[in-house]
Amino acid sequence: MSGIYLHIPFCKQACHYCDFHFSTSMGHKEATIQAIARELKLRQDYLQGQTVRTIYFGGGTPSLLTQQELELLLQTIKELFIVSDDAEITLEANPDDLKPKKLQELKAAGINRLSIGLQSFHEPHLRLMNRAHNATESLQCVRDAQAAGFDNITVDLIYGIPAPNHTTWLQDLKTLFSLNVQHVSCYALTIEPDTALGRWSKKGKFIPSEDDFTAQQFEILLEQMTQHGFVQYEISNFCQPGYESKHNSNYWRGVHYLGVGPSAHSFNGGSRQYNVANNRKYTAAINESIIPAEIEELTLADQANDYLLTTLRTIWGCDLMQMRDKYKYNVQASHKVYLQELQQKELASIKDDVLYLTDKGKLLADQITLDLMTE
Repeated sequence: MSGIYLHIPFCKQACHYCDFHFSTSMGHKEATIQAIARELKLRQDYLQGQTVRTIYFGGGTPSLLTQQELELLLQTIKELFIVSDDAEITLEANPDDLKPKKLQELKAAGINRLSIGLQSFHEPHLRLMNRAHNATESLQCVRDAQAAGFDNITVDLIYGIPAPNHTTWLQDLKTLFSLNVQHVSCYALTIEPDTALGRWSKKGKFIPSEDDFTAQQFEILLEQMTQHGFVQYEISNFCQPGYESKHNSNYWRGVHYLGVGPSAHSFNGGSRQYNVANNRKYTAAINESIIPAEIEELTLADQANDYLLTTLRTIWGCDLMQMRDKYKYNVQASHKVYLQELQQKELASIKDDVLYLTDKGKLLADQITLDLMTE
């Protein structure tokens, strides 16, 4: 099985924390969408006939696509690839775009899963992040989507936003649970250098939260999710039983995927490809039947590290026997003492040769992964 990711690189405005590739100018939008459809044709052999079980419209803001543009891309995929009848088809959306008419169009086009970027229900936090929607729209869009028949909805929330205490975060979670969505992705506010928050932080105009404050909010998140019956199947992702994101789970399990559009990534097991992150350069190259991508060939060590990085974040854990047999990296032999220390400190556990992080260990996931990587 495999998946297809489409990067739609357009936004109404720039969020102050975002360093993804996007443009706020819509003048080149039609040409870019046409080019993405052409890239699908140019790369129809990339997945080597594997059945496509997930399609994901990311960005950027894919909810800016018209119904005609969305149908063009979906129809092109279905003409060129073998798509399963029950494929998960996700579209990322901003709350301000999800009016009842738009929701009907998305439903008619074949979208069966919505990923809504709420980020917060607290008005000052939305303004700080320069979101295009307000708190009222955060609530209303979810209710409208449910009324339109969407029964597989995920929302994004951001924690670690500077605040005097955890009251706002607790209220955000309370409001979230009242909406009865099936899936939630929660991310710590990260200050990237080439963003408004990054520039303000460098000048002393914005003071990020202390790490301890953010860690406390993560612990609150874990406690609240458990109380409300959500399963944490990946460090940042929670779902009601049976509602895991099939597309993102494929990334973490090393399933092959094709990424199309400016800045999109692709993976076929042995290499990764990275499309140019420039709309005009991308479109010009595609119109000349050239794929504007860099290719990174992956060594066994690269593949081992990728497997470790992705699986260790999940509920399924890292299969140490697969690391040894498939990637020729014996973690238990190379890090025997370190693995014992992780277990003694209750940061990790090993069961049936599978390494899992505990809730305590998840707070240190990045460092633990780096410590276990091979060269």
